[in-house]
Amino acid sequence: MPDTPPFQPQTQDHQPGREDRMTPRPASAMEGWTPAGKLAGKVAIVTGGDSGIGRAVAIGFAKEGADVAILYLDEQEDARDTKRRIEAEGRRCLAIAGDIGDPQFCQDAVKQVVETWGRLDVLVNNAAEQHACESFEDIPVAQVERTFRTNILGYMWMTKAALPRLKEGAAIINTTSVTAYKGSPQLIDYASTKGAIVAFTRSLSMALDKRKIRVNAVAPGPIWTPLIPASFDAERTSKHGQSAAMERAGQPDEVAPSYIFLASNADSGYISGQVLHPNGGTVVNG
Repeated sequence: MPDTPPFQPQTQDHQPGREDRMTPRPASAMEGWTPAGKLAGKVAIVTGGDSGIGRAVAIGFAKEGADVAILYLDEQEDARDTKRRIEAEGRRCLAIAGDIGDPQFCQDAVKQVVETWGRLDVLVNNAAEQHACESFEDIPVAQVERTFRTNILGYMWMTKAALPRLKEGAAIINTTSVTAYKGSPQLIDYASTKGAIVAFTRSLSMALDKRKIRVNAVAPGPIWTPLIPASFDAERTSKHGQSAAMERAGQPDEVAPSYIFLASNADSGYISGQVLHPNGGTVVNG
Protein backbone atom coordinates (compact mmCIF):
# COMPACT_ATOMS: atom_id res chain seq x y z
CA MET A 1 0.00 0.00 0.00
CA PRO A 2 1.48 3.39 -0.95
CA ASP A 3 2.45 5.81 1.79
CA THR A 4 1.09 9.06 0.36
CA PRO A 5 2.54 12.11 2.15
CA PRO A 6 0.76 15.47 2.29
CA PHE A 7 0.91 17.09 -1.13
CA GLN A 8 2.67 20.34 -1.83
CA PRO A 9 0.26 23.29 -2.01
CA GLN A 10 -0.45 23.84 -5.70
CA THR A 11 -3.15 24.92 -8.08
CA GLN A 12 -3.78 25.08 -11.83
CA ASP A 13 -5.92 27.57 -13.70
CA HIS A 14 -7.17 25.33 -16.51
CA GLN A 15 -9.59 22.39 -16.52
CA PRO A 16 -9.18 19.43 -16.59
CA GLY A 17 -5.55 20.02 -15.55
CA ARG A 18 -2.12 18.77 -16.59
CA GLU A 19 -0.24 15.91 -15.01
CA ASP A 20 3.15 17.23 -16.06
CA ARG A 21 2.65 20.25 -13.76
CA MET A 22 1.85 18.26 -10.61
CA THR A 23 4.18 17.76 -7.64
CA PRO A 24 4.49 14.91 -6.94
CA ARG A 25 3.43 13.35 -10.21
CA PRO A 26 0.61 10.82 -9.87
CA ALA A 27 1.43 7.12 -10.02
CA SER A 28 -0.29 6.40 -13.32
CA ALA A 29 2.14 4.26 -15.34
CA MET A 30 1.01 0.87 -13.93
CA GLU A 31 4.66 0.03 -13.30
CA GLY A 32 3.88 -2.72 -10.78
CA TRP A 33 1.24 -4.43 -12.88
CA THR A 34 1.83 -8.03 -13.98
CA PRO A 35 -0.01 -8.58 -17.29
CA ALA A 36 -1.82 -11.78 -18.19
CA GLY A 37 -3.07 -11.08 -21.72
CA LYS A 38 -6.61 -10.36 -20.51
CA LEU A 39 -7.34 -7.98 -23.42
CA ALA A 40 -5.18 -9.49 -26.15
CA GLY A 41 -6.32 -8.39 -29.61
CA LYS A 42 -8.90 -5.93 -28.28
CA VAL A 43 -9.36 -2.28 -29.25
CA ALA A 44 -10.36 0.25 -26.63
CA ILE A 45 -11.28 3.92 -26.42
CA VAL A 46 -10.54 5.78 -23.19
CA THR A 47 -11.87 9.34 -22.90
CA GLY A 48 -9.76 11.56 -20.71
CA GLY A 49 -7.01 9.05 -21.40
CA ASP A 50 -4.13 11.51 -21.42
CA SER A 51 -3.65 11.71 -17.64
CA GLY A 52 -4.77 10.59 -14.20
CA ILE A 53 -7.11 7.63 -14.00
CA GLY A 54 -7.58 7.59 -17.78
CA ARG A 55 -3.84 7.33 -18.35
CA ALA A 56 -3.47 4.46 -15.90
CA VAL A 57 -6.40 2.64 -17.52
CA ALA A 58 -5.04 3.16 -21.04
CA ILE A 59 -1.57 1.92 -20.07
CA GLY A 60 -3.07 -0.98 -18.13
CA PHE A 61 -5.14 -1.99 -21.15
CA ALA A 62 -2.02 -1.83 -23.32
CA LYS A 63 -0.12 -4.03 -20.88
CA GLU A 64 -2.98 -6.53 -21.19
CA GLY A 65 -2.66 -6.57 -24.97
CA ALA A 66 -5.13 -3.95 -26.24
CA ASP A 67 -4.60 -1.20 -28.78
CA VAL A 68 -5.88 2.02 -27.23
CA ALA A 69 -7.25 5.32 -28.51
CA ILE A 70 -7.03 8.10 -25.94
CA LEU A 71 -9.38 11.05 -26.31
CA TYR A 72 -8.42 14.30 -24.61
CA LEU A 73 -9.34 17.97 -24.67
CA ASP A 74 -6.11 19.92 -25.26
CA GLU A 75 -3.39 18.54 -22.95
CA GLN A 76 -0.90 17.83 -25.72
CA GLU A 77 2.15 17.07 -23.56
CA ASP A 78 0.29 14.62 -21.32
CA ALA A 79 -1.23 12.92 -24.36
CA ARG A 80 2.17 12.52 -26.03
CA ASP A 81 3.59 10.97 -22.85
CA THR A 82 0.71 8.53 -22.52
CA LYS A 83 0.97 7.55 -26.19
CA ARG A 84 4.69 6.93 -25.76
CA ARG A 85 4.07 4.70 -22.75
CA ILE A 86 1.41 2.68 -24.57
CA GLU A 87 3.67 2.17 -27.58
CA ALA A 88 6.50 1.13 -25.24
CA GLU A 89 4.28 -1.84 -24.33
CA GLY A 90 4.30 -2.90 -27.99
CA ARG A 91 0.73 -1.72 -28.61
CA ARG A 92 -0.69 0.88 -30.98
CA CYS A 93 -2.14 4.19 -29.81
CA LEU A 94 -4.23 6.95 -31.34
CA ALA A 95 -4.30 10.29 -29.50
CA ILE A 96 -7.36 12.27 -30.59
CA ALA A 97 -7.95 15.81 -29.34
CA GLY A 98 -11.45 17.25 -29.04
CA ASP A 99 -14.47 17.92 -26.85
CA ILE A 100 -16.70 14.91 -26.05
CA GLY A 101 -19.49 17.39 -25.34
CA ASP A 102 -19.71 17.76 -29.13
CA PRO A 103 -21.68 14.83 -30.61
CA GLN A 104 -19.96 15.23 -33.99
CA PHE A 105 -16.52 14.89 -32.41
CA CYS A 106 -17.64 11.66 -30.75
CA GLN A 107 -18.85 10.29 -34.09
CA ASP A 108 -15.63 11.32 -35.83
CA ALA A 109 -13.40 9.82 -33.12
CA VAL A 110 -15.13 6.44 -33.21
CA LYS A 111 -15.01 6.45 -37.00
CA GLN A 112 -11.27 7.14 -36.95
CA VAL A 113 -10.63 4.29 -34.53
CA VAL A 114 -12.66 1.77 -36.52
CA GLU A 115 -11.17 2.87 -39.84
CA THR A 116 -7.69 2.52 -38.36
CA TRP A 117 -8.04 -0.80 -36.53
CA GLY A 118 -11.21 -2.35 -37.93
CA ARG A 119 -13.01 -2.92 -34.64
CA LEU A 120 -14.00 -1.57 -31.23
CA ASP A 121 -14.35 -3.77 -28.15
CA VAL A 122 -14.18 -1.57 -25.05
CA LEU A 123 -15.41 1.98 -24.40
CA VAL A 124 -14.31 3.74 -21.23
CA ASN A 125 -16.24 6.95 -20.56
CA ASN A 126 -13.94 8.73 -18.17
CA ALA A 127 -13.42 12.39 -19.14
CA ALA A 128 -14.84 14.86 -16.62
CA GLU A 129 -14.58 18.32 -15.16
CA GLN A 130 -15.54 19.86 -11.83
CA HIS A 131 -15.71 23.41 -10.49
CA ALA A 132 -15.94 24.14 -6.78
CA CYS A 133 -18.56 26.65 -5.65
CA GLU A 134 -18.99 27.53 -1.97
CA SER A 135 -22.56 28.82 -2.29
CA PHE A 136 -25.13 27.14 -4.49
CA GLU A 137 -26.93 30.47 -4.94
CA ASP A 138 -23.83 31.73 -6.73
CA ILE A 139 -23.30 28.79 -9.06
CA PRO A 140 -23.04 30.07 -12.64
CA VAL A 141 -25.59 28.74 -15.11
CA ALA A 142 -22.89 28.35 -17.76
CA GLN A 143 -20.80 26.25 -15.36
CA VAL A 144 -23.68 23.88 -14.65
CA GLU A 145 -24.42 23.46 -18.34
CA ARG A 146 -20.75 22.88 -19.16
CA THR A 147 -20.31 20.31 -16.38
CA PHE A 148 -23.40 18.37 -17.48
CA ARG A 149 -22.35 18.56 -21.13
CA THR A 150 -18.97 17.01 -20.40
CA ASN A 151 -19.76 14.62 -17.56
CA ILE A 152 -23.01 12.97 -18.64
CA LEU A 153 -24.00 14.19 -22.11
CA GLY A 154 -20.48 13.42 -23.34
CA TYR A 155 -20.87 9.86 -22.03
CA MET A 156 -24.15 9.53 -23.88
CA TRP A 157 -22.74 10.92 -27.13
CA MET A 158 -19.70 8.64 -26.98
CA THR A 159 -21.85 5.61 -26.27
CA LYS A 160 -24.31 6.51 -29.03
CA ALA A 161 -21.41 6.79 -31.48
CA ALA A 162 -19.78 3.55 -30.34
CA LEU A 163 -22.80 1.26 -30.10
CA PRO A 164 -23.14 0.49 -33.83
CA ARG A 165 -19.51 -0.72 -33.72
CA LEU A 166 -19.76 -2.82 -30.55
CA LYS A 167 -20.48 -6.52 -30.91
CA GLU A 168 -21.40 -9.33 -28.54
CA GLY A 169 -18.82 -9.52 -25.75
CA ALA A 170 -18.03 -5.80 -25.79
CA ALA A 171 -17.82 -3.77 -22.59
CA ILE A 172 -18.71 -0.20 -21.64
CA ILE A 173 -17.24 1.19 -18.43
CA ASN A 174 -18.28 4.56 -17.00
CA THR A 175 -16.47 6.62 -14.39
CA THR A 176 -18.77 7.89 -11.68
CA SER A 177 -17.60 9.00 -8.20
CA VAL A 178 -17.99 8.51 -4.48
CA THR A 179 -19.71 11.92 -4.56
CA ALA A 180 -22.67 10.27 -6.32
CA TYR A 181 -23.28 8.41 -3.04
CA LYS A 182 -21.99 10.85 -0.40
CA GLY A 183 -22.81 14.15 -2.06
CA SER A 184 -20.56 17.20 -1.98
CA PRO A 185 -21.68 20.67 -0.83
CA GLN A 186 -19.03 22.43 -2.95
CA LEU A 187 -19.51 20.23 -6.03
CA ILE A 188 -23.29 19.98 -6.32
CA ASP A 189 -23.41 20.07 -10.11
CA TYR A 190 -20.50 17.62 -10.43
CA ALA A 191 -21.98 15.20 -7.88
CA SER A 192 -25.31 15.41 -9.69
CA THR A 193 -23.70 14.36 -12.96
CA LYS A 194 -22.01 11.46 -11.22
CA GLY A 195 -25.34 10.33 -9.82
CA ALA A 196 -26.74 10.52 -13.34
CA ILE A 197 -23.89 8.29 -14.54
CA VAL A 198 -24.93 5.60 -12.04
CA ALA A 199 -28.49 5.67 -13.39
CA PHE A 200 -27.17 5.75 -16.97
CA THR A 201 -25.02 2.70 -16.26
CA ARG A 202 -27.85 0.68 -14.73
CA SER A 203 -30.38 1.62 -17.42
CA LEU A 204 -28.01 1.06 -20.33
CA SER A 205 -26.95 -2.32 -18.95
CA MET A 206 -30.57 -3.49 -19.05
CA ALA A 207 -31.05 -2.06 -22.53
CA LEU A 208 -28.03 -3.98 -23.86
CA ASP A 209 -28.49 -7.30 -22.05
CA LYS A 210 -29.92 -9.03 -25.13
CA ARG A 211 -27.03 -7.76 -27.23
CA LYS A 212 -24.63 -9.31 -24.70
CA ILE A 213 -22.79 -6.01 -24.19
CA ARG A 214 -21.88 -5.46 -20.55
CA VAL A 215 -22.13 -2.01 -18.93
CA ASN A 216 -20.56 -1.24 -15.57
CA ALA A 217 -19.04 1.69 -13.69
CA VAL A 218 -16.26 2.60 -11.30
CA ALA A 219 -16.77 5.13 -8.48
CA PRO A 220 -13.36 6.35 -7.31
CA GLY A 221 -12.86 8.20 -4.08
CA PRO A 222 -10.23 10.95 -3.63
CA ILE A 223 -7.56 10.16 -6.22
CA TRP A 224 -4.45 12.23 -6.96
CA THR A 225 -5.14 13.43 -10.51
CA PRO A 226 -4.76 16.74 -12.41
CA LEU A 227 -8.43 17.48 -11.77
CA ILE A 228 -7.61 18.19 -8.11
CA PRO A 229 -5.20 21.16 -8.44
CA ALA A 230 -7.32 22.35 -11.39
CA SER A 231 -10.42 22.43 -9.17
CA PHE A 232 -9.34 23.59 -5.71
CA ASP A 233 -7.12 26.16 -4.05
CA ALA A 234 -3.59 25.29 -2.97
CA GLU A 235 -4.46 24.67 0.69
CA ARG A 236 -7.27 22.22 -0.06
CA THR A 237 -5.17 20.47 -2.67
CA SER A 238 -2.40 19.91 -0.11
CA LYS A 239 -4.87 18.06 2.14
CA HIS A 240 -6.49 16.00 -0.60
CA GLY A 241 -7.60 12.57 0.56
CA GLN A 242 -6.93 13.06 4.27
CA SER A 243 -10.63 12.72 5.08
CA ALA A 244 -10.84 9.24 3.53
CA ALA A 245 -11.08 6.27 5.88
CA MET A 246 -7.52 5.32 4.92
CA GLU A 247 -6.46 8.94 5.60
CA ARG A 248 -4.75 9.33 2.24
CA ALA A 249 -5.51 9.94 -1.40
CA GLY A 250 -5.44 7.03 -3.80
CA GLN A 251 -3.30 6.85 -6.90
CA PRO A 252 -4.56 6.22 -10.45
CA ASP A 253 -2.66 2.92 -10.48
CA GLU A 254 -4.88 1.76 -7.60
CA VAL A 255 -8.05 2.47 -9.59
CA ALA A 256 -7.12 1.16 -13.04
CA PRO A 257 -7.30 -2.55 -12.04
CA SER A 258 -11.07 -2.13 -11.56
CA TYR A 259 -11.38 -1.15 -15.23
CA ILE A 260 -9.19 -4.01 -16.40
CA PHE A 261 -11.36 -6.42 -14.41
CA LEU A 262 -14.58 -5.01 -15.89
CA ALA A 263 -13.16 -4.99 -19.44
CA SER A 264 -12.15 -8.66 -19.28
CA ASN A 265 -14.87 -11.15 -20.16
CA ALA A 266 -12.82 -13.87 -18.51
CA ASP A 267 -12.90 -12.03 -15.20
CA SER A 268 -16.26 -10.24 -15.19
CA GLY A 269 -18.37 -11.93 -17.85
CA TYR A 270 -21.25 -12.36 -15.41
CA ILE A 271 -21.22 -8.77 -14.16
CA SER A 272 -23.29 -5.94 -15.66
CA GLY A 273 -25.09 -2.91 -14.28
CA GLN A 274 -22.75 -2.74 -11.28
CA VAL A 275 -20.41 -0.18 -9.71
CA LEU A 276 -16.99 -0.87 -8.16
CA HIS A 277 -15.79 1.37 -5.34
CA PRO A 278 -12.02 1.99 -5.06
CA ASN A 279 -12.53 4.85 -2.59
CA GLY A 280 -10.13 4.41 0.32
CA GLY A 281 -12.51 2.59 2.62
CA THR A 282 -15.68 4.67 2.49
CA VAL A 283 -18.70 2.39 2.86
CA VAL A 284 -21.51 3.24 0.46
CA ASN A 285 -24.67 1.50 -0.69
CA GLY A 286 -24.96 0.48 -4.32
